[in-house]
Amino acid sequence: MAPDFDAAAFAHAWAAAWNDHDVEAVLAHFAEDAVFTSPLAEHIVPGCGGVVAGKAALRHYWTSALARSPALRFEVTSAFAGVDCLLIGFRNERGIARFEVLRFRDGLVVEGHGTFPVEGLAGT
Repeated sequence: MAPDFDAAAFAHAWAAAWNDHDVEAVLAHFAEDAVFTSPLAEHIVPGCGGVVAGKAALRHYWTSALARSPALRFEVTSAFAGVDCLLIGFRNERGIARFEVLRFRDGLVVEGHGTFPVEGLAGT
């Protein structure tokens, strides 16, 4: 990550935008050509194979997902920064631990991955 990138501040702003259900605030961190993957995406946008590409498609996916989860809340539990990526550990409103993996280019997210716990491992 760039020396002036504040990973903790980004993680908390990310969670605050989600907790406010403010899709536009979340999208402000994403490049126009961003790609996001999530096992949940296929349930929300049938036929996408879990891959959502571009801001317009992300807006549709996240708006639709929030409509199905009006109680959604995220609590940041950790953050790990790499050369061009950030992993945000969080718990959702049901107390389930998850990670969001974000890769950056020129200060914007170009690739994101929503992840879910693997059953049968400690801590899941």
